[in-house]
Amino acid sequence: MMNFITDEKILKVLRGYNDWWSTNQISSDLTKPVKRLAYYEAKKIFEHPQIRREIILSGPRRVGKTTIMYQTIEDCLQRGVPSKSILYVSFDHPMLKLCDIGRILEVFQNNLNPDERELHLFFDEIQYAQDWDLWLKTLYDRNPGFRIMATGSASPVLAEKAKESGVGRWTTIRIPTLSFYEYIDLMEVPKPELAKDTFPTALGSLEAAKLAQVMMSLEPLQKHFHRYLLVGGFPEVAMADDVHLAQKIIREDVVDKVLKRDMVSLFPIRNVAELEQIFLYLCMISGNIVVQDTIAKEVGVSRQTVANYMDFLEQANLIYISPPTEQTGKKVLKARPKIYLADAAIRNAVLMIGEEVLTDSDEMGMIIETAIYKHVHSFNYLDTTQVGYYRDPKTDKEIDIIVTYRTLSKILIEVKYRENTGLSPKEAIVEWANDAKSAAAIVVTKNSSDYGNTSHPTRTPITKIPAFAFLYLLGHAEYTRYLDSIKGK
Repeated sequence: MMNFITDEKILKVLRGYNDWWSTNQISSDLTKPVKRLAYYEAKKIFEHPQIRREIILSGPRRVGKTTIMYQTIEDCLQRGVPSKSILYVSFDHPMLKLCDIGRILEVFQNNLNPDERELHLFFDEIQYAQDWDLWLKTLYDRNPGFRIMATGSASPVLAEKAKESGVGRWTTIRIPTLSFYEYIDLMEVPKPELAKDTFPTALGSLEAAKLAQVMMSLEPLQKHFHRYLLVGGFPEVAMADDVHLAQKIIREDVVDKVLKRDMVSLFPIRNVAELEQIFLYLCMISGNIVVQDTIAKEVGVSRQTVANYMDFLEQANLIYISPPTEQTGKKVLKARPKIYLADAAIRNAVLMIGEEVLTDSDEMGMIIETAIYKHVHSFNYLDTTQVGYYRDPKTDKEIDIIVTYRTLSKILIEVKYRENTGLSPKEAIVEWANDAKSAAAIVVTKNSSDYGNTSHPTRTPITKIPAFAFLYLLGHAEYTRYLDSIKGK
């Protein structure tokens, strides 16, 4: 097969990827100084002494999946793993894409590692490798000394294969775009000193003086918030000084490559132009309820095509779909979901929205709600939770985001990113805050001075939190909770 691809050519490509075979170290340009939560999760599983699992890192392009691999390779080298028993392969490479995993391993072992039974294998963009799922199954079953980590850009495609070949063999870790907390870390902005239990849902129970102290310590972060919303979800892009250049990279690398290349190769896409039109429409209405018949009419396709393409876009990590839920928590209607872009920066890049958006209250409302949904969804995805919304079609009463836990307890979040954030007693969040199942009720506001409990005499206090503070504290809670859990505290 593919006789023109000789072993020598494959070996030359592999040597280009695996400098550490000769240097015994990895370049700091590849490993980056900041480590994301997914790195710690992957490290815990990859190095587990008893439970052996292959790991697949999944998420949008440019979120740092490859960086986590390189950071793990650095860990291996520092732990004394022989450099020639570590193999990194990118199936984005046009030649390697034409070779199966077995052929690449054969070349590697014949030339570098003839007897090694304990290999550390890293497969980047594995969905482009031929029969990758069967190879992962075979390698796991036949080589108990192998440790394997892979990346892939379309999570449920990977999950579907996992049902067939991956049961008990691999774990998928989803990596969202950068949270505001991680962005602050990446940009080396000084972090405020916060108590471990300073979580968004706990602010309502703080004394007024203590709450004011917390908000004052968070205040310096606000000036970084708008730039985060414009371009801050993708690590490399976030570091760029030029917003227009950053958005161009997002359009070309994150959106165009996924729509025109990844999705076409992974899904039955008949017409890329229709897919692009549907995605553009969804960008324009991010944070709103989607009526598939309306999109079908606008684009000139069937309702089923819209439904299929929305499903594919969600699987390709470009959008989130938020289902409607009722107060009882029992009934979930799938007919009219809300749609959110996977990151506000994607929407801004596609629609070419620059810094002028910061003074457009309607646009900012959409951008803020998109950012909040992404953070809440990412925070809760490891738990058995449902993140949806509520809307009564008769009264138009609604709650933007509702997190429902296994216990059916709920966190209610209403986004009011504007000057006047007053709540009428008849608003849905006020009514729901009297329900015994409501564990917390939060109104996300615009101004740094607009915080604290409202005067509504509800069973659960309704707490106002400025958007930048809410997102930062959610990230702080996520890191604190997670790092404590892996340290066994």
